[in-house]
Amino acid sequence: MAQILLCLFNRKLWKNVHKPQGFSYKSFKYRLGCMLKKGYRMHARNYRPVRGQAYTRKKFAKGFPPPKINKFTMGDTKGTFEVEVKLIALKRAQIRHMALEAARVATNRILMDKLVNDYLLQIHPYPHIILRENKMIFGAHADRLQQGMRRSFGKAIGTAARVEPNQTLITVKVKANGVETAKESLKRGSAKLPIPCKITVEKIQSPDAPDKSEMGKA
Repeated sequence: MAQILLCLFNRKLWKNVHKPQGFSYKSFKYRLGCMLKKGYRMHARNYRPVRGQAYTRKKFAKGFPPPKINKFTMGDTKGTFEVEVKLIALKRAQIRHMALEAARVATNRILMDKLVNDYLLQIHPYPHIILRENKMIFGAHADRLQQGMRRSFGKAIGTAARVEPNQTLITVKVKANGVETAKESLKRGSAKLPIPCKITVEKIQSPDAPDKSEMGKA
């Protein structure tokens, strides 16, 4: 990396440096400019494990980006449905707000195309956890990079939701003829999430139906 940075000031050395295929001098200068301007952003996998105490007290955070997801219920909220299909998490992790929004969009797209408005989609987790990052930029000299302070507090860059195993993430309520569509949509939405999930199908008991335990007592 240091050799590539040195080539920024001497384009003649660019041809002799080993670099990935399709990595041009122009694209490198553009990427480096973005890093110098915005700072390097960490990968999403760094925020996936659940570490330490939850940082949710917004009165202590000096401003943070609002979550991308702002709709948690979609479809017909007043309709009556027969089947409930759930997407359940199998692992403890933190899911960023962008992943929740991507899963909502992917799930809702299939439901809208095939069922129009004859469904009810609900996103259960809310991104309360505030994510922090100590943004570091490249140093003044091109031959070395900034190391930064260890265990630094950092600034708020986004939000995430902590989920536990066997926690319901997404619920889709449909009629009997839309079960396969609901399962397909949840499978597409689970691909946007960073943890393994399972899909369960349950029948919704009508509120007018008598309870079996009460019938046995009678």
